[in-house]
Amino acid sequence: MRRLTGTQRHFTKEQISNYIESKAQDTTAVLLLIAEASSDFLIGDIALQDIDSINRNANLRIAIDAPCHQGKGYGSEAIRLMLEYGFGNLNLHRIELNVFTYNDRAIHVYKKLGFQQEGVQRQVVFYDHQYHDSIWMSMLASEYRSLYKGNK
Repeated sequence: MRRLTGTQRHFTKEQISNYIESKAQDTTAVLLLIAEASSDFLIGDIALQDIDSINRNANLRIAIDAPCHQGKGYGSEAIRLMLEYGFGNLNLHRIELNVFTYNDRAIHVYKKLGFQQEGVQRQVVFYDHQYHDSIWMSMLASEYRSLYKGNK
């Protein structure tokens, strides 16, 4: 998971717990944990962060913890729900994300869900002894409504 998110550092359980606690007080972020419905087993998290209520935009990030939980539709479902919350409840105009070029599965999912590629940040992360690019993608509220709400 660290490779897919570009995370270089290791975190203790206490650091992760403190991070989750701090997000409860953060008015510029919505952090939700992702769990399997049948067991309540925690498999990842998703967040809208850097929420800008004036310009009505935010950044989306998601992490599914292990390969055994990936490719089962959990991420797609979580993203669709977060898009509904962001464009509906928060009345956002734009939701953006970035994804590393070596994360083919995520790129495919984001495109399938309707995100549009905007550009590439060249050689933005150093991982496995080499630099990698990051793709910027976004979705606008009008695109979301057209895809998911039948042009309402």
